[in-house]
Amino acid sequence: MKLFIPLADGFEDIEAVAVTDILRRAGITIDTVGIPGTVVTSMNGVRIYVERRMIELKPDDYDGIVLIGGGKNIETLGRTSAIIEAIKRLSVRGKVVAAICAAPTILAKLGILDDKRATIYPGMERELPKPRGEKVIVDGNIITSQGPGTAVEFALKIVELLKGRAKADQIRQDIVA
Repeated sequence: MKLFIPLADGFEDIEAVAVTDILRRAGITIDTVGIPGTVVTSMNGVRIYVERRMIELKPDDYDGIVLIGGGKNIETLGRTSAIIEAIKRLSVRGKVVAAICAAPTILAKLGILDDKRATIYPGMERELPKPRGEKVIVDGNIITSQGPGTAVEFALKIVELLKGRAKADQIRQDIVA
């Protein structure tokens, strides 16, 4: 199982680090992918070195994508054609498409959420066709979550979908969640 997490300047720190950590604990291969380069800076000034650059990536080599929040990050991801095309391809193929915080707006703009229940950062519900108030929602291959405080639950739900409930419960116990 192999997922990628695209990151641009302004990404949300907690979401990126917590999700990457938990998915790797589950034995899921995660590639962090920089747009445009190999060093990106979080919304709080933390510099992260990523494994790959988007221009090197072949989305068909992956089982899914995880979109992280952060206003400036979302703006960049939403206007990066390679990201948009990757999301579309993965979604059509029934692969995992996960989005947290404001990132579900990208999926909504692409029409991916038209017939899906989804959640988003509180106060942004108007951006979704069928918003729900839960912290994390799974609808088919789409997983959405509300924000930094739900990052652990979001990541554990991805683990549950890909590796089973027992693996998610084991990690939940290990990290005392």
